[in-house]
Amino acid sequence: MYFRHSNEMWNEFPDLVPGALFVEGVTADVVVADRVGKFHAIAEERLASSSEGELPEIQAWRRTFSKMGLKPTQCRCASEALLRRFRQEKSLPQLHPLVDLCNAVSIAFAIPVAVFDLAKISGDLEVRHATGKETYLTFAGETELPEPREVIFADSEDRAHARRWTNRQSGLSAVREDTRSVLIVAEAMHQTAGLDVPRLIATLAANLAGAWSVDAKTKVLSRSSPRFDL
Repeated sequence: MYFRHSNEMWNEFPDLVPGALFVEGVTADVVVADRVGKFHAIAEERLASSSEGELPEIQAWRRTFSKMGLKPTQCRCASEALLRRFRQEKSLPQLHPLVDLCNAVSIAFAIPVAVFDLAKISGDLEVRHATGKETYLTFAGETELPEPREVIFADSEDRAHARRWTNRQSGLSAVREDTRSVLIVAEAMHQTAGLDVPRLIATLAANLAGAWSVDAKTKVLSRSSPRFDL
């Protein structure tokens, strides 16, 4: 299995810096509250001096969503949505220790982080434009059809595991109690993304090793090296 962005995506979004992490041995019985709290504190400090919409990481994604023909204040990237909720509620919901950790890292870095249960993905996973024949399962159990040319995470069976790029993940490959192996993807477009994404991936790998005693396989992708073999 591999993960990659299509050539067309690299051509359209040359500022893209993606990082990927593969890990096996995840369980739901690990306590990550202290780790999550440290990242929440970083996010709180950043939000004390500016709103999430003023952060360069978020502004870059807003420009990207506008380029895709979407209204950036209606379809927010995942990190902006999390930061907005965190600013309003001073906390995030507890879902699963891995998801909680990834969400905390996401708001600390203001970079979208997606987590996929690999047992629910068929074949390879590619970020590409939809053709109109793909299906998407919502968390409510409803099936949607992504629009042609919409940016999606698609597997080999034309199932979309995320819609509108970093806006909405699918309920199909969401992390559950029985999840054991995952692919984690972080993507950024801002000026210092080339420094921040590798730091984010290394931070996640270190925290996974500390909390779950697992070794993660990682890679920062590029136009010249776009494929992450799991």
